[in-house]
Amino acid sequence: MIVRLFPLLLLAFASTAAAEPLGGRDEDRDQARERAAAAHQARANAQSLAESVRRVERATGGQILSAERVPFDGRDMNRIKVVDSTGRVRVITEDPQRPRRDRGRDE
Repeated sequence: MIVRLFPLLLLAFASTAAAEPLGGRDEDRDQARERAAAAHQARANAQSLAESVRRVERATGGQILSAERVPFDGRDMNRIKVVDSTGRVRVITEDPQRPRRDRGRDE
């Protein structure tokens, strides 16, 4: 009798043991996706800040003192401090989510 039940018990145990890691794997996948999304957003923010720094540097011809992302009105803004050619410290704030218009065109 025990010999007949052993394969059934083994099958039941194997199916419950296999079901538990699958649930854990789904949670692991969700966490991995969240981490990947956060890393992607961090790279996008860093690129946006770097682009703003390059744009301000070209526009002013000055030396960049600092650059940071600051919250303003529910959005993240790029705040760049630069010393211009006259020696003045200027603070330039840009919204990286707002598209920039071409300066040479009248619209």
